[in-house]
Amino acid sequence: MTVYFIGAGPGDPELITVKGQRLIRECPLVLYAGSLVPKEVVLTANPTAEIVNTADLSLDGIMARIRAAHEQGLDVARVHTGDPALYGAIGEQIRELEKLGIPYQVIPGVTAAFAGAAMLRRELTLPGISQTLILTRHAGKTPMPEGESLPELAQHRATMAIYLSVDKLQEIVTELIPCYGAECPVAVLHRVSWPDQDGVVGTLADIAAKVEAKGFTRTALILVGQVIQPEGFPASYLYSVEHAEWYRRQSE
Repeated sequence: MTVYFIGAGPGDPELITVKGQRLIRECPLVLYAGSLVPKEVVLTANPTAEIVNTADLSLDGIMARIRAAHEQGLDVARVHTGDPALYGAIGEQIRELEKLGIPYQVIPGVTAAFAGAAMLRRELTLPGISQTLILTRHAGKTPMPEGESLPELAQHRATMAIYLSVDKLQEIVTELIPCYGAECPVAVLHRVSWPDQDGVVGTLADIAAKVEAKGFTRTALILVGQVIQPEGFPASYLYSVEHAEWYRRQSE
């Protein structure tokens, strides 16, 4: 018996790995977060499987379901939104599984930042613009550890993907402008890859007003950085003549 933490992707039911989809079909118990994971993802389960929406379950309730499956020798598909490793709250579940000696595996998925880049048709790491991507959030019910506040991270001026924080957008703008500048491009993307996905692109100076006009208050990703509206950058070495010659020499 194994518990599989499966990344279901950001919303589009096709943005799931082949392995994740196969495990959902094979496991006799499927636990999923109904408010975040599209039901189409879990409807691929075996018709005989038990499918449980965990939205109303506490950690104890979820673990009780898993313990019962373990006692029966039944594999469990624990389906999470995006990638389980990023704001997936799998850490406390794993801790309990290890206490109980229950085997588990983690199956990665597509996170919203990458689906957002695809939605914008942008590369998040452009030569001469940015080669670093910071994935973070604004302080909320979960406080930020020392050294990880937005003003501290902003000093790198790297491309930044800010999760779970659109309701703090005005505070975020105020904290980022000193390092990024008021004219730095920003995108706020709502329900990325879902059928009703939407978004706005602006600058730190005007993005709050644009988002307010749209009415985005949750389930939105914030992308910050010059890569969103680049104004010229050198071509990658990957496709240069020099690289082609070097690769040819290495192959000889």
